[in-house]
Amino acid sequence: MTGDPGVDALIQQWAAEREQSAEEREVHRIASAWLAEAPRPAAPGIPGQRERSGPARWAPVEAADPGYLDAMRRRLPEVPEELLVAAASWWQMVGGVAEAEQWWDAGISPLDQRALDYRAAGLAPSDLARRLGPMTVLQHLRRGSAPAWCVARLARQQKTA
Repeated sequence: MTGDPGVDALIQQWAAEREQSAEEREVHRIASAWLAEAPRPAAPGIPGQRERSGPARWAPVEAADPGYLDAMRRRLPEVPEELLVAAASWWQMVGGVAEAEQWWDAGISPLDQRALDYRAAGLAPSDLARRLGPMTVLQHLRRGSAPAWCVARLARQQKTA
């Protein structure tokens, strides 16, 4: 699917958890029908801030930026929408679509939340291709090396160069 065995395993686990038996589907159908008959509360939102909108008007809140979702759908068309929304909601908190795409191009899937840890440790997408001994930083990370260790090794490399 994505080329990263860890992310592919996560997608398979997610899909397996969502498979339902006939009984579970019937329960879901009954619950959905019952909820459809119930009166709907107002959609969540942010109160309008302009004078003409007044306190009764609400602006709808999107769970994830549509720009992120479009970018993720292009790269991962077979991944379920719910999983894309969850990943996009995390990515949009840390940077722009262009930065997320740099991480993807460097070898980190948008569904792999470890990229956020790598970013927080001080790694940049361009660092993933740099070599630390016989392996690249990305290879070290995939083998379980700590991001902080990779950052320290890269800093030491720059001092000696």
